[in-house]
Amino acid sequence: MAQTTDTNRKIILAERPKGAPDENTLKLETEAVPQPGKGEMLLRTVWLSLDPYMRGRMSDAKSYATPVEIGGVMTGQVVAEVMESDVAGFSKGDYVLSPSGWQDFFVSDGTQVLNLGPEPENPSWALGILGMPGYTAYAGLLKIGEPKPGETVVVAAASGPVGATVGQIAKIKGCRVVGVAGGAEKCAHVTDTLGFDACIDHRAEDFDEQLAAACPDGIDVYFENVGGKVLYGVLPLLNPFARMPVCGMVAWYNLQGLPEGPDHGPQILSTILRMKVKVQGFIIFDSFPIELYQEFSEAMTGWLKEGKVQYKEQVVEGLEAAPQGLYDLLEGRNFGKMVVKVG
Repeated sequence: MAQTTDTNRKIILAERPKGAPDENTLKLETEAVPQPGKGEMLLRTVWLSLDPYMRGRMSDAKSYATPVEIGGVMTGQVVAEVMESDVAGFSKGDYVLSPSGWQDFFVSDGTQVLNLGPEPENPSWALGILGMPGYTAYAGLLKIGEPKPGETVVVAAASGPVGATVGQIAKIKGCRVVGVAGGAEKCAHVTDTLGFDACIDHRAEDFDEQLAAACPDGIDVYFENVGGKVLYGVLPLLNPFARMPVCGMVAWYNLQGLPEGPDHGPQILSTILRMKVKVQGFIIFDSFPIELYQEFSEAMTGWLKEGKVQYKEQVVEGLEAAPQGLYDLLEGRNFGKMVVKVG
């Protein structure tokens, strides 16, 4: 079902998943296109971002953000075209970054909407390298990880939009960078295209040994966005006063209880104590001063123009394919920043 001008397709949260989401979690519905009123504008979704945090919004557990209500439109950032506007600073034909969610059309009063102009060169990049994932990598690495030239930085999910950016910034800052990814193709991309010094396949039976060999001087910064076996392999290699920015735990998002296997809690806390490790979680929306975004935007735009940062997208075609795209993302079956071409 293609996007039309007289129907609003929307994907709603039909039920809260127990464990991994499935075909019963998200449902496609249709309604009339909403009409903007005074002081409002009508936005048509062109690109939709798919991100791991969306799994958390399906849960009603206490978190940093309000969960999606049952029957509510699934939350998400989009790049949209302004179809009509009565909002100052926004004109018909402008492209915008908006929290419209998983739907074709959205009425907005301009709150939390960023104008990208009438002809952005790469509009979908506002959802990735020049948006939340890129900013997450920049702020988390530089303001919490504080990498210094010659130090070793290890990055989980190194072929993903955040991890790939973290590693490339660390290389710009003069660090040795070791990535962790799933499979030979992703690892080759991390070293050959992104320029990491090494990349270890987390599926390898001797993963711990390979990681140790790639980090002969230990690990000074571990950018954590996965958890699981990667974290357990990193712990013994952390140097005194290592730093660990924590922006995600995708390996554990679908758990209904504690992970299977031994209790690693004592190992984790003991390492933090003995090695004097700084561990700091952050949510990019509220963990840094607003001025930092402008610093990031200017720096990243320059690095992209200079060819110092490479960026890879995986495009999913059609809003109806978005749920499966998210499920693939949560299982690590993506390769690059996943976006949906909606209209």
